[in-house]
Amino acid sequence: MTVTSSVLPMLFTEVEVVSVERLSPSFVRVELGSPELAHFGVDGPRYDQRIKLIFPDPVTGGITSTDDADESWLATWLDRPASERGHMRTYTIRDVRGSGARTTFIVDMVLHLEGDLVGPGSTWASKAAVGDRIVMLAPRRGYPYGGIEFVPSPGVDLLLVGDETAVPAICSVLEQLPADARGTAFLEVPVAGDVQDVEGPAGVEVVWLAREGAELGQRLHDAVVAHLGIPGAQVEVAPDEVDPDLWETPYYSSSGEEVATDEAGPSGTYAWIAGESKVVTGLRRHLVNELGFDRRQVAFMGYWRRGVAMRS
Repeated sequence: MTVTSSVLPMLFTEVEVVSVERLSPSFVRVELGSPELAHFGVDGPRYDQRIKLIFPDPVTGGITSTDDADESWLATWLDRPASERGHMRTYTIRDVRGSGARTTFIVDMVLHLEGDLVGPGSTWASKAAVGDRIVMLAPRRGYPYGGIEFVPSPGVDLLLVGDETAVPAICSVLEQLPADARGTAFLEVPVAGDVQDVEGPAGVEVVWLAREGAELGQRLHDAVVAHLGIPGAQVEVAPDEVDPDLWETPYYSSSGEEVATDEAGPSGTYAWIAGESKVVTGLRRHLVNELGFDRRQVAFMGYWRRGVAMRS
């Protein structure tokens, strides 16, 4: 198996499918392994740690090479046509198994999004088989990588909100929370068969919402609004008001707004909200405009935008 160059501050390596499990109508669990994963590591809990996967082009099978990669690899990769380099997408590490050269990552993948063109990640996941290979970027122990946005202050009430694309991240967070954590998690999935068993602290209520044909995000929005006791009707968000790259955390804003510099945010509720950008935008307006949430209390992340192909 090809391995990454040791000069890179992240793991950039080919990984092999070790196992595949169909979890539900909309989710498949893939276990990925490589001897290079022995060098994986982050400071503290993984929580919602993101990684990048580079899938082969569905038509040509083209995939990027990790041979002799240096820090200019991304610019070189972007310059190549997708038919030769494959397609990069972002996923969450659902779990880590094993140790040393036998370390594997568990990655839960959404198989489809109703009414939208199936992308390269979903296409690959629907056909994944043991022995298949793709390319991964992940944190290397001892080097900063980023990709963990769940950073609540101690003792706050937690509000975790997401559609199916955020389910792996929320479940990963729930399973790593301290035993005394408290709050509520709302997870919207396409059908009731997608509801999963997840272990978390007794003080964190987990609410699953199956769309079953309802409008994407409607049940999620309504449940969060009712939970927070926000008065008034749902905020309408026009298509031209949605930033497909929406990403706001206490330490970063995709809009370029000034961000907080304090290490610790205020007490109260910490909200982590991810999913389709228009849905996340509507919830952001409620929390910020109606309830006056402080920037240090929120993480709003547009994981995807309906009708827009994501670059990575």
